[in-house]
Amino acid sequence: MKKEDVKVFIGGLLIGAIGIILMYLGNPGNMGFCIACFWRDIAGGLGLHRAEVVQYLRPEIIGLILGGTISSFIFKDFKSRGGSNALIRFVYGVFMSIGALVFLGCPLRMIFRLGGGDLNAIVGLAGFVVGILIGIFFLKQGYSLGRNYKESKIAGFILPAFAIMLFVLLLAKPAFIFFSEKGPGSMHAPIIYSLIGGLIVGAILQRTRLCTGGAFRDLFLIKDTHYIWGILGIFIAALVGNLILTKGALHIGFADQPVAHSDGLWNFLGMVIVGLGAVLLGGCPIRQTILSSEGDTDAGVTVMGLLIGAAFAHNFGLASSPEGATPNGKIATIIIIVVMLIMSFMTTKFAKED
Repeated sequence: MKKEDVKVFIGGLLIGAIGIILMYLGNPGNMGFCIACFWRDIAGGLGLHRAEVVQYLRPEIIGLILGGTISSFIFKDFKSRGGSNALIRFVYGVFMSIGALVFLGCPLRMIFRLGGGDLNAIVGLAGFVVGILIGIFFLKQGYSLGRNYKESKIAGFILPAFAIMLFVLLLAKPAFIFFSEKGPGSMHAPIIYSLIGGLIVGAILQRTRLCTGGAFRDLFLIKDTHYIWGILGIFIAALVGNLILTKGALHIGFADQPVAHSDGLWNFLGMVIVGLGAVLLGGCPIRQTILSSEGDTDAGVTVMGLLIGAAFAHNFGLASSPEGATPNGKIATIIIIVVMLIMSFMTTKFAKED
């Protein structure tokens, strides 16, 4: 291991450990952090969908954004930039959110699920890798969304300001904000611990640039294992943490896993969407969230896509449940994969002609 590999490995260990502590303090099983699930809960809390079991303004997301912003200011990484095919990024963000909710977890939660013994996550990982390999194919053909440009500094503050607004609403609890009384949305660590955990993890992610999609993309594209060490760190911390902190949390198998289903084909295809989207966008949901915290408005548009995609997933019955993928979710998954392939071909063609 190189010195930089050690740093990202330690960062992964810390992220995994904090996630397990948050689970111990009340977060749903195998959900110390789940970016897609937490944006889904926020969408519900804002009333963008009315699935009563998944409505809560997750402090972890607030902390991730503010932690990334504070870190980027300290280390002079905050730069307002954007203007790179924003609408395409928004659509891919919507698609990634739907794919993750068919699987019931983002790539980060996939690692926590693996650390908890959920073998369905291995199927999801296989789909994630296949999606990344498809994305690499397009990269090699010349796919690009173009460069971004310097923007007004105020544009870069929009997502951090949104996070602060969410925090105010979380504390004030006005009548128009929804909070689950049962189900995963009602399961959460105390606000202060969730916020502190998010702040620390946000800073770690901002400094390490850790990205689940980028880890596997770099491994297959340029044979670079740097970020894989971070993924390994998260997994090890989750595995050891489950053994130490929570009796019975490590449950190896496919059946009876927390907030998960064992419908293998749709676990696989849901994560194909997420893997492909992560490569096409230049970052997985967690990376997009952190980029948005340091002034990247293209990433901010993608994050809004994640939020709206989560609302779509529940308003139109696309999100899975522990019983499995829904009929609407299965149809949407196939349509999304086809549309993403068409968009990728057309974008690649345009990039080569430009």
